[in-house]
Amino acid sequence: MKPTTINLRDLKEMRLQRHWSQEQLAEMSGLSIRTIQRIENGENAGFESLKSLAAVFEIDIIDSDKKKEIAQIRKEEAYIQNIKGFYKLLAIAILSLIAPTILAINDASNWAVFFWLLLSWIVIIGVYSLNVFDLFGDEWKQKLINKKFKKSK
Repeated sequence: MKPTTINLRDLKEMRLQRHWSQEQLAEMSGLSIRTIQRIENGENAGFESLKSLAAVFEIDIIDSDKKKEIAQIRKEEAYIQNIKGFYKLLAIAILSLIAPTILAINDASNWAVFFWLLLSWIVIIGVYSLNVFDLFGDEWKQKLINKKFKKSK
């Protein structure tokens, strides 16, 4: 008989279906009660702990939500890095415009240089924002299609 596969998040439900207490499960698996409590609360479990629980329940234990959580964390970290990059670029642009501003104030012939630099930074920051923040990404595209063809979600 092939063992069934279950998500680690269902451990408590499986234990309760068998009318086992945490103490009984801990004794059968050779784990501490505290370890059982931590796993049931969604905290990380070591490989040996998972193997012990899998043997007790006669199943393969997987943690499919962990991959989703890791992917979400990576997306969040990438977004934060993009925000940091945007603010760094903005700070560099502002700092690089200080000297041309002072020169332009002192000599009116330098205003052209200032405006060219300002225009350049606006274009650079605009292109950076479009690429990094995905302003016209899948979500925008889906909204546009739904609006045009009157689709509902």
